[in-house]
Amino acid sequence: MEKEVTIKINFLGGIISPGELYNILVAVRKVKIDQVCFGLRQQLLIHVPGDSVDLLTQHLQLLGVSYEMGKDNFPNIISSYPAEEVFITNTWLSEGVYKDIFDLMDFQPKLKINISDSNQSFTPILTGNINWVASLQAQHFWHLFIRFPKTNVIYEWKEMVYTNELARMSEHIEELIFLHKEQFYDNAFAKGDDLLKLIRSENYITKTADMPAKLPAFNLPYYEGLNRYQDKFWLGVYRRDEMYPVSFLQELCQLCLQTKIGQLCSTPWKTIIIKNIEEKDRVYWNSLLAKHQINVRHAANELNFQVEDNCKEGLDLKNYLLKGLHFDDTRTFGICIGIKTRKKSEVFSSILVRKRPSITIAGIGLFPVYDILCSKNFNPNERTGTIFSKGNFKFLLAEQLRRAIISFYNYHQTLPSLSPQILIAKNETAEKILKASWLHQCNHCLSVYDDKTGEPENGILPGTLFENLPATYCCELCEAPKEDFVKVDSSKLLSQPV
Repeated sequence: MEKEVTIKINFLGGIISPGELYNILVAVRKVKIDQVCFGLRQQLLIHVPGDSVDLLTQHLQLLGVSYEMGKDNFPNIISSYPAEEVFITNTWLSEGVYKDIFDLMDFQPKLKINISDSNQSFTPILTGNINWVASLQAQHFWHLFIRFPKTNVIYEWKEMVYTNELARMSEHIEELIFLHKEQFYDNAFAKGDDLLKLIRSENYITKTADMPAKLPAFNLPYYEGLNRYQDKFWLGVYRRDEMYPVSFLQELCQLCLQTKIGQLCSTPWKTIIIKNIEEKDRVYWNSLLAKHQINVRHAANELNFQVEDNCKEGLDLKNYLLKGLHFDDTRTFGICIGIKTRKKSEVFSSILVRKRPSITIAGIGLFPVYDILCSKNFNPNERTGTIFSKGNFKFLLAEQLRRAIISFYNYHQTLPSLSPQILIAKNETAEKILKASWLHQCNHCLSVYDDKTGEPENGILPGTLFENLPATYCCELCEAPKEDFVKVDSSKLLSQPV
C-alpha cells in the first residue's frame, strides 16, 4: 500500500455548510474512509491511503472543493465566530460582521490570519501572522498585531483599521512581507515600524488607538454537551482520539438540513459546535448522539489540552499525562496545556510540554527529553515563554507538569478564603431569602446557586446572598465565573443539560 496522504480542506472562519460537508463525506465514503478529523486552524483533515488519492481528488474536483494535499501552503483563516452568542455576549461583533469580512476575503492567504473578538479566549488571538482583534471601545474598528513569519516577534500597530478594510489590508501586508522577505520573513530582528511605513495608511479608513489593545485573561469554557443559551440550544462535540466517524457526521449534516440549521462550526480545539437548535428538535440531537455512542461529558482536564495536527505521538503523550493528572486528582481549570513534538509547530498554551532530543548526531535526534515552558503570566495569548523545568525524562514528566500547574494557581491565587462577613448571614436577611423565589443559574452547565442553602461544603453558609459572594466565586460544577450566572425565577428554572 502506498504511503498515506493528508488532504486538507479549509472552511473560512470555521463556518461549514452542512450541504457542502455532506457531499465531501459522500466522496470520502466512496474511497472507503471511515473517519476524518478537524485541525487547529478549523480545517477538515482527511487521511487518505495512497492508492485512493486520485479517486478522492477527482470527486473533490467535481464538487468544486478547494483542497491541499500533503502541504499547508494556504493556512485557513481562523475566527472566534464559533464562540459568538454561545460564549461571547455584550459585543458589537455579530454574525453579520464576521460574514461581511469573510465575503471580502477574495484571495487565498499564504500567511496565517486570525480574526478575533477581544471578549473571548476560546479561540487563540495571536497565533496568526496577521492578527485582527476587535476594539472594545470603537465599533467596527480593529487592532492589528503582526507576528512576523517564523519568529516570535510581535508588533502592535498604533492605528486601528475599519472592518471593511481588513481583507484589503491583509492582502497588502502579505504582499509586502513576501516582497521584502529578507526583512520580514524568518528574521528575528524584523521591525514592525519598517513594515507599516510601507503601507500608505491614507489609502485605508483608520483611526489612532487611544490605548493598546487589552488582551483577555484566559478562561476556557466547557465546550461540549447539549446546552441552553437564550431560548435555544447549542451542541459541542469532542472526540478523545480527535477522529469523527463519517457516518455520524453525515447524519449530523442531514439533521442540520432537516431542522433548518444552515451551518455548523469547527473550532481550534478540533471540535465542532452546532448552534440554533430549537427546543422541539432537542430529542433528535440526543437520539443522534445515542445512536452513534458519542459521549459529550468528558473530564474537564481532557478539554484543556492542545496537540499538534496529525500527531499520534502527541496524543499518546497527552493520554499518558492525563493518567497522572487523574491519579493525583489535579485541578486544571483555567489552564491550556500544549504538547509540541515538532520544530516550528504552533501550539496555543499556558503551559507547554516540548519534546526535544538530548543529543543530535549527523542530524538525527537521539534520547528524547521534555521541557516544560510557561507563557508570560500563564496567558496563552502571550508569546514570551519561560522554562519551568528542563530536560525531563518521560517518567518524571507527569509530576513536573503537576508542579507547573500548582505554580499557575500560586501565581493567580484564584481562590482566596471567603471573608467572615460573607460566611455569616444575618437572621433577618435569611428570613427574607426563605420567602424569595429567585435563584441564580450558570449559563454554561445550568447549575443553580440557591441563597437559602448556600454551599456549606465550600464555606458558604445558608442565607448568603448571591450578591454578597466574592468576585472570585465560580460554579462548583463547571467553574464558570460569577458573572456568567443569571437570575431566574424558580418556577421558570431551566433543566440541567444532558
